Amino acid sequence: MPLEFIDFPRVFNLRDLGGLTTRDGRVIRPGLLYRSDNLGVLADEALPPADRDRFGSLGVRTIIDLRQPAEIERHGGRAPDWTCSTWHNVPLNNPAWRDEDYSEVDGPAAYLLARYHEAAHSSGTYIARTIGLLADPAAVPVAIHCLGGRDRTGIIIAFVEDLLGVPDETIAADYHFTEQSTRRFMTWFRTVRPDARDLLPYLDVTPPEVILTFLADLRAEYGSVQSYLELHGLTEGQVQALRSIYLADV
Repeated sequence: MPLEFIDFPRVFNLRDLGGLTTRDGRVIRPGLLYRSDNLGVLADEALPPADRDRFGSLGVRTIIDLRQPAEIERHGGRAPDWTCSTWHNVPLNNPAWRDEDYSEVDGPAAYLLARYHEAAHSSGTYIARTIGLLADPAAVPVAIHCLGGRDRTGIIIAFVEDLLGVPDETIAADYHFTEQSTRRFMTWFRTVRPDARDLLPYLDVTPPEVILTFLADLRAEYGSVQSYLELHGLTEGQVQALRSIYLADV
């Protein structure tokens, strides 16, 4: 399974989902769907021209930013105009990251799982809207991001992968792969936010059991990921469009 980062200064979690295989033997087309952490940092005037050209070579047409407007203002602004033709802000409600809710006994996995359930129940319409934007053939290639690329982006991407027929073990491996970037991201983040509190263990890990349990719980409650999304506004036609756009026969 081809999991690798596309490195840029201060962008730690950009990667192409192309190459992931589905249960029926098809493959996600390369160069059409990217997941990332904050692409707003590409607005930095110190970005080397070669890196600007290299990002441009990806051909990204649409960027979907899942951050709240206040986050965008606080963390580098939106992705600059040269990165895409169309920019959407679909702000998913942030789970309540309360330190007092964290239990050393239960550990990071239980804490993250609870936050993901909060997001699913408070942001279903926004999640469905985001995935609907991915179902537009005129939008590709698409890059979707939040701040660190783990939680909000991780939920959206896991749902898309499920709709495309990617096996759960591959979804979990893709989610867990983010852990390699989170420590580098948090190291950088603390250089720009020296007032940041001491890190709790849930901030820089992505246990695969979190996304596996989250998907299992969602299916138990709604029947399937697709049923959950359709309840919040995604259509069967959009699901079929996703498969037509992003999947190829081997």
